[in-house]
Amino acid sequence: MAEVSAGAGQQRLERRLGLGDAVVIGLGAMIGAGVFAAPAPAAAAAGSGLLLGLALAAAVAYCNATSSARLAARYPASGGTYLYGRMRLGPFWGYLAGWSFVVGKTASCAAMALTVGLYLWPGHQREVAVAAVAMLTALNYTGVRKAAWLTRTIVVVVLAVLTAVVAAGLTSGPARPVLPDIVSEAGAGGVLQAAGLLFFAFAGYARIATLGEEVRDPARTIPRAISISLGVTLVVYVCVAVTALAVLGPRRLAESSAPLAEVVAAAGLPALGPVVRAGAAVAALGSLLALILGVSRTTMAMARDRYLPPALAAVHPRFKVPHRAELAVGVIVVVLVLTTDLRGAIGFSSFGVLVYYAIANASAWTLPPGEGRPPRAVPVLGLAGCVALAFSLPPMAVLTGGAVLVIGAVLYGARQRLSRR
Repeated sequence: MAEVSAGAGQQRLERRLGLGDAVVIGLGAMIGAGVFAAPAPAAAAAGSGLLLGLALAAAVAYCNATSSARLAARYPASGGTYLYGRMRLGPFWGYLAGWSFVVGKTASCAAMALTVGLYLWPGHQREVAVAAVAMLTALNYTGVRKAAWLTRTIVVVVLAVLTAVVAAGLTSGPARPVLPDIVSEAGAGGVLQAAGLLFFAFAGYARIATLGEEVRDPARTIPRAISISLGVTLVVYVCVAVTALAVLGPRRLAESSAPLAEVVAAAGLPALGPVVRAGAAVAALGSLLALILGVSRTTMAMARDRYLPPALAAVHPRFKVPHRAELAVGVIVVVLVLTTDLRGAIGFSSFGVLVYYAIANASAWTLPPGEGRPPRAVPVLGLAGCVALAFSLPPMAVLTGGAVLVIGAVLYGARQRLSRR
């Protein structure tokens, strides 16, 4: 298999990120706004069975992470599964992965920006969201190291807030039992839906892979960064889910609009509520920052191959970032912020992300043993898990996501016909 290059006349990004930088970028994407909001809908779907859903989501995420890490080590360039699908399965599958990622994660950017606004200034969430997108796009424009530094700060703040929530909840008095009723409360459908809702908490490791061209010693750094960030995230989510169930119980947790703020209130520490809300806004900012980084790099990779306008492949001569791609992503996210709602953006994004990871697992399955192929069961279980979780989503999300995939396929076919003329 030929090595990946940027192509003649194309500028390469500079390898500035070490292991610590890559880990905090992954953590910033995974320990984001979802940890403050996802437990409630997961409890509504499965009751205490959300813990089984969390375990299932983590298992699928582990398979996806292993496949992505092996592929990223083999192809250490920007683009993530867009690149892997193109190299292992053919141009169409790579394009479909890139299309799913760019479209789905652009919607995620809008969702995270709206989350910032809802927590900071509920009556003016769109204005706050636009300001957040503009600020973080400008930060990314000036260099990826600055973005990594801010992400590290955000991760520290969010982890401190979550530690305070868990400590308050577990020391507040007698806790409710969270394990005995799992089997009786959770049907298979409820657990699957809970897993689908919780899976996206773990999806941030894709941002590490899409930065493959900017990481030092990527064959070693990327797999280690993915494993570390995924492990830390799983521990954090288990602690938060157990605390929320122990303090509130499944029914009250399911009905809560701000579950972790309600946990500290129920624990007798309502003064921590504003701190938790501020932590949620900071977490959403961290997710938004990492999302813009990943989407802009995949946009650049697709532009290099002329699946998107070639001008988006430009790299800034001073800051060494894909500045036009970042600006384009920022503008599109602002449009979505002004025209969509939070639930619609999240549902649309979920389907696209699962398609993206399904193609990653299929790509990893084709690796020969000499190129770092994972055990065969890993990509098979990852692919099956992605498909199952995708079709556990609400019907409107599945229909909308499928329609967008069809539109992408039609655009691909039109480009192929034009290129033959």
